Amino acid sequence: MIYKGSCHCGKIAFEVDGELSSAMACNCSICSRKGSLLWFVPRQKLQLLTPEENAASYTFNKHVIKHRFCPSCGMHPYGEGSDAAGNAMAAINIRCLEGVDLAAIPVTHFDGRSH
Repeated sequence: MIYKGSCHCGKIAFEVDGELSSAMACNCSICSRKGSLLWFVPRQKLQLLTPEENAASYTFNKHVIKHRFCPSCGMHPYGEGSDAAGNAMAAINIRCLEGVDLAAIPVTHFDGRSH
């Protein structure tokens, strides 16, 4: 299935191809503040519909995850990084997807604060 998503103002818009069967909530210092519910997909499944330069990046700690956000409205629709095997991944904030019933998506909790 293809999901459409965006930041609040629309300067960042994208499509994601995949099966949204669960999401993750992390309690690390940034995720707990953002309140994102993350869906991890191979990076090639995320297609930007707006120019990549519309999204700003923030990195911290080990600087391996690009937390992407809109400099105009402040929304964090996705992040980019790699899995343990080195494959490019995207972490989609499902709160930024259109037409998703958040209450129907099972959420697992990850203790990022301890990692």
